[in-house]
Parts: sequence; C-alpha cells; structure tokens
Amino acid sequence: MGRGGSIKDRSDGPKRKCIATNELHLKDILIRFVVGPDDQIVPDIAGKLPGRGIYVLALRSALETAVEKKLFGRAAKKPVTVSNDLVNEVERQLARRVVDLIALSRKSGKAVAGYEKVKGWLQMEEAQVLVQAVDGSGRGKSKLSTPHYGSYIGFLTSDELGLAFGRQTVIHGALASGGLTQRVVEEANRLRGVRENEGGSGRLEG
Repeated sequence: MGRGGSIKDRSDGPKRKCIATNELHLKDILIRFVVGPDDQIVPDIAGKLPGRGIYVLALRSALETAVEKKLFGRAAKKPVTVSNDLVNEVERQLARRVVDLIALSRKSGKAVAGYEKVKGWLQMEEAQVLVQAVDGSGRGKSKLSTPHYGSYIGFLTSDELGLAFGRQTVIHGALASGGLTQRVVEEANRLRGVRENEGGSGRLEG
C-alpha cells in the first residue's frame, strides 16, 4: 500500500458474504462475528471462536450499517443482543492485534524503531514496511520513504507504536520481510478500513 492509497487484497483465497454489502469478499478483509452463549454478538478478530460465522466487511460504514439495520439478528435467524459500542470495540481489538503482531516481530528481530535505525534499514533495503505514527511530525515523517514495492502503515498512534516496541511512544518503525510481516499488513488493512471513513483512504477492495 502506498501513502494515501487504498490497500488491495490478494485476488484469490476463501470468500464469504458480507451481511451489510450482500457481496462476496475475501475473508482477509472481513470481520467475523459469532453468537455467544448469551445470544450476544461477539467479534471474532482471530477467526477461531466456535460457532457459525457472520461476516461484515472491515469498513466502519459497513459495520455501522449492520448494527443500525439489525442485520446480525437476520443473519443469525434469531434475536440477538448487539452492543451499542460494537464498532468501537472491533476497532480496539484490531488495533491491539496489530500492536501485538508488531511486538512479536520486534522480539524475533524483524522490527526496529527509532529514526536512525529505520533510516538504516531503509538504506540497506532491509525494510519491507515503513510504520509511522499518525500523530508524528509531518516534516519528520516526510524524510523517510516507503520501501520500493513495500508497504506503509501510517494510522497507528505514537502510544500504540510505543506499546508495540516497549517504549512510551514511537514515531518511526520498520518491519523486515518474512516472519509475521504479511500478517501485520493484512491486519493493518482491516484496521485501516474500520478506523478511517469509507470516503477517505481507508477503502478496501475485495
């Protein structure tokens, strides 16, 4: 993905129908939900909870439509309880998942933080993904460029990146190819769609 551009998903892979758009999309850009024991709709961000999956495209507008039009109950074919904070909860869980994956990448030596380290990785072509805090200085961020044929993640906060790298705050980070990097990009793809409005650069294609 380029700066300001949309993130395109792979053209193949398993697909499911979104209850909001009524269209088939790759599972990579969908959010799975299940009906819990108390008939509460539960986000299944990792896609591992038991039960029949209900899928919504990872766009804030699609999630809001599913909630407002009571589409979860229709899909479940029974009355269900949907939290008023469901969309924000999905965003929080996705953000946590991206942070955790970056943290695991750091521990395996596949991620670095700090302007000089990131600059060094970019110069040595070690970096596959450039990560920069959304609340960082635009002037400072512009001094580093997205790796050629690489990806850019620019919508996590400095506090979130700080959690990922074990610091108070982080503005610049980079991920090497291999390891969990592809998963980070895929999860960041979903988070971007939920965090940004559809009219902006958070649009997903699938």
